Amino acid sequence: MGYQPISNYGIIGNMRTTALVGLNASIDWYCFPKHDSPSVFAALLDDEKGGFFQITSKTEDVTHKQFYWPETNVLVTRFLSKTAVGEVVDFMPVGTDAPKQWLIRQVRSRRCSMRFRMTCYPAFNYGRDEHHTKLVDEGAIFVSDNLNMALVTDVELQQDDRGVTAEFVLEEGESMAFIFRGVDCTEDCNLPISQDHAEKLFEQTVCFWRSWLSQSVYRGLWRGMVERSALVLKLLTYEPTGAIIAAPTTSLPEDIGGERNWDYRYTWLRDAAFTVYALLRLGFTQEAHAFMGWIERRCHEVDGKMLQVIYTIDGSRELSETYLEHLSGYKNSKPVRLGNGAYDQLQLDIYGELMDSVYLFNKYGTQISYDFWQHLRRLLDYVCDNFYLSDDGVWESRGGREHHVYSKLMCWVALDRGLRLAEKRSFPADRDTWISLRDRIYEEIFEKGWNEELESFVQIYGGDTLDAGCLIMPLVFFMAPNDPRMIKTLERVQKPPREGGLTVNSLVYRYNPQTSSDGLEGREGTFNLCTFWLVEALTRAGKTDPEQLDKARLIFEEMLSYSNHLGLYAEEMAVNGVALGNFPQAFTHIALISAAWNLNETLEAHSSNPCSS
Repeated sequence: MGYQPISNYGIIGNMRTTALVGLNASIDWYCFPKHDSPSVFAALLDDEKGGFFQITSKTEDVTHKQFYWPETNVLVTRFLSKTAVGEVVDFMPVGTDAPKQWLIRQVRSRRCSMRFRMTCYPAFNYGRDEHHTKLVDEGAIFVSDNLNMALVTDVELQQDDRGVTAEFVLEEGESMAFIFRGVDCTEDCNLPISQDHAEKLFEQTVCFWRSWLSQSVYRGLWRGMVERSALVLKLLTYEPTGAIIAAPTTSLPEDIGGERNWDYRYTWLRDAAFTVYALLRLGFTQEAHAFMGWIERRCHEVDGKMLQVIYTIDGSRELSETYLEHLSGYKNSKPVRLGNGAYDQLQLDIYGELMDSVYLFNKYGTQISYDFWQHLRRLLDYVCDNFYLSDDGVWESRGGREHHVYSKLMCWVALDRGLRLAEKRSFPADRDTWISLRDRIYEEIFEKGWNEELESFVQIYGGDTLDAGCLIMPLVFFMAPNDPRMIKTLERVQKPPREGGLTVNSLVYRYNPQTSSDGLEGREGTFNLCTFWLVEALTRAGKTDPEQLDKARLIFEEMLSYSNHLGLYAEEMAVNGVALGNFPQAFTHIALISAAWNLNETLEAHSSNPCSS
């Protein structure tokens, strides 16, 4: 079939797993039954061996349009020709009595008659497990050694060596459903489903998403983009444990043809503070509570061991990295990875992000327990004993450990939030030690993390290379947003890389891989998250400087134009706007929510003088 651009995809899901649906109505990525389970369709990583499930129009000169049913995660792919209009409606049923783990594809003819072709070619276990196909009265069953899946439909199917195909015609107003689901049996499984039942599940799923989204308290500018980001975050949750994955995909490249390909189907502690903040801001307290429960369980499990950077959605600590050598990778970008070798890295920043999330949750959500505090105290003691170490850094460098400014900053955040929390709740704490070390780290960052020649904070102590992580300093209240050193850092970051900066056409690199030794070959794109961090840093500076506020809005609204046709973002972006990296990425959408909230709030405060001279 060839590879579609990463930005051509939409996402559907049920808070257990997700599927990516292309603009050509092909499901090219689907793991079952969980986010991090082996794939059943993976044409995204190998268009020949990966497997796919496509429904397309056979009418000539068809154009495609894709959109979400308003305020839902129900995806519609429409086929438009001169003589007819048809569509495929994709969703996974959700709601109290919804059947679990079904993927439903409703095919409809909207105007005149249209001929369709359906192709379902599963490739179990990332294409490693063979399967055989059995036609039954209700459709087909695909049988492999470890998993059986069924395709339930009233359409007559044709079997071949890869799966099943069908061609059918729908008259105006007619519809046909295809249900893809797991089964335990290998023969007649009592699979029938009526078109009326499929339609009721569609209506129930639409109702669920609209009811869920109605909890959002955001009523400001760019509401549609904020709500779409919230809907994405909800899809990336794993309901049984409360975990939130970084992205639903693995090994989508940061550089086409390069080796910067990672498995993101896991949960990063780093994302914790930002996730809790976004959820609480929007009013999704149930999701924030569930995620905090997941975090608390990880803290209870530490028992003398340091926290990991990454965990599985079930909380497992083992994420050893392996390669799928038989897959060619997206546009021949190898390796295709399973697991993530960064799980055993030392990243001291995670303690700051963890403590900030707990502090915010205790303040705006539910007060934490004494038992939880006891575990947090031990973690803060670990910070006190280890903050002076070099580490692998927030960006998971594979080039060796350094004294990263961002890591030291987050050690400061950990102690600061611990002190605030202890004061707020009158918890017992080693206050004198924490205060002393917090102040020591603060002064050390100014002494060793500031480059006088560049007039900017830098990536590592004594270094001369920038890092976008410094943009977060005013966001975590390390320093005033209009502090002269922060303003100078903002100015330096906004210069292009050839002038020692990180920005091209308002898009921000997290660092310059050409001047920062990260242990990897090749280039990477600008980092969407960091562009939103720049917006928020400028917004906070703009509270006293209208020129900075104007700049923040211009960059933010330009960044919104770089989303795909559905409002979704990958992790990175080439300078020409092409999406790169795993997709869609939770951290990017979290940063969008935060930037939109604070920018809108600041603009409203300046509404009496909306335009600066």
